Amino acid sequence: MNKKRKLYFFKDYFEEFYESQINKVKKKIIWTLKVIEELDRIPEVYLKHLKNTTGLYEIRVQVGNNIFRIFCFSIWTIWW
Repeated sequence: MNKKRKLYFFKDYFEEFYESQINKVKKKIIWTLKVIEELDRIPEVYLKHLKNTTGLYEIRVQVGNNIFRIFCFSIWTIWW
């Protein structure tokens, strides 16, 4: 698939979080990030806009009964 967007990570916060997870969670995080990169329209179950914010989102990764949230923002909202 073609990438629709590019992901950037601030400092090493995400890497530290990612490395602290078990393999099953790591695989689901990578899969979710690929969904965000490749789909034109991302289902809210994977990427949700946070109410009363400008360009702030949470990436949602569900593994079993656990939901992991990774906060992110859109540079398009900030720059345009």
